[in-house]
Amino acid sequence: MPRSGPAALPCTHDWGLRVLTMQELRERLPRPGQVEWIGIRRERRGEVLSVPDAEAHEMVGLIGDHGRVAPGRLKALTGAQAGQQDPAPAAEPAGPLAAGVARPMAGKRQVTLIQAEHLPVIAALAGLGAVTPEQLRRNVLVSGLPLLALKDRRFRIGSDERGWVLLEGTGECHPCSRMEEAFGPGGYNAVRGHGGITARVLQGGTLHVGDRLEPL
Repeated sequence: MPRSGPAALPCTHDWGLRVLTMQELRERLPRPGQVEWIGIRRERRGEVLSVPDAEAHEMVGLIGDHGRVAPGRLKALTGAQAGQQDPAPAAEPAGPLAAGVARPMAGKRQVTLIQAEHLPVIAALAGLGAVTPEQLRRNVLVSGLPLLALKDRRFRIGSDERGWVLLEGTGECHPCSRMEEAFGPGGYNAVRGHGGITARVLQGGTLHVGDRLEPL
């Protein structure tokens, strides 16, 4: 008689069919995903801009998102020179740098991804005819693959022709109070469980709308 539970080892039923382990089940996906949309937020509470592509970097995530700039520009803004050790963190900048353009983004929330198939679900739960990815304020809209299966797992986005960006899923992307502003009363709860995932960039490159997403 086969053992049960998440720690069960592969076994065979009386009729000869092998039972997959929980780890094997988690690794099996029906097909790759596809990038349907990319969004950049120039500042923390600013408008979400739809873009055809976005550059991803290990230090800062998506260039331009929340005012993040390329590492060379970061060093220029902080006064670092070639060959010098990176300076200690400076005080918060003022004026045009106040949005955080001089700060790297090395945490677990460099990139946010959301499931395209969940948009009509969120709309139905919020009592709306439709919702847009701009309203949800995520970076990448993906179809064809269950994003929650990428938590704590590496994956890549791109193509053989244009190259690949390597990422790692770091957790769920939970909604915030701004969903009440976007969708009205109950908007926060409408997005709960459908907010997508967060990820960090392990190897940079350029993301394009239409790119393929492959788990590794």
